[in-house]
Amino acid sequence: MTTFVLRRQVTVEFGHCDPAGMVFTTRLFQYFDTSTWMLFEAALGVDQRELPATFGILPLVEVQANCVKPVMNGDVIEIASRVREFRRSSFHVEHRITVGGELAVDGGETRVWAVRHADDPDKISARPIPQDVIVRFQ
Repeated sequence: MTTFVLRRQVTVEFGHCDPAGMVFTTRLFQYFDTSTWMLFEAALGVDQRELPATFGILPLVEVQANCVKPVMNGDVIEIASRVREFRRSSFHVEHRITVGGELAVDGGETRVWAVRHADDPDKISARPIPQDVIVRFQ
């Protein structure tokens, strides 16, 4: 597990929620996605718009969320994100959402370190994660 953690606060808005006032699961996944990009931007010192040209693309291959308690309209949540594990060409990002210091959502994403084919940009292929990238998360 890496030690570099990105923490950010988000105020849950009306449009993030269902009629009962609970955050849509798809919105939780959007929080995760944004946090992953912010995590890589902070660790690597590269603006997220420049990441693909500098390091490659990071396609999402799996996402999960375990909702422990509801996240509601108006809640101020803290999202803590870190890379739990680097593998050869993939990595797992752990996301924990708390409300008032209590765990509300425990989730994560698995992504692949990839590049686009030079002759066909619609195709991608996995590449080993550079060691100098991994070191920046420790």
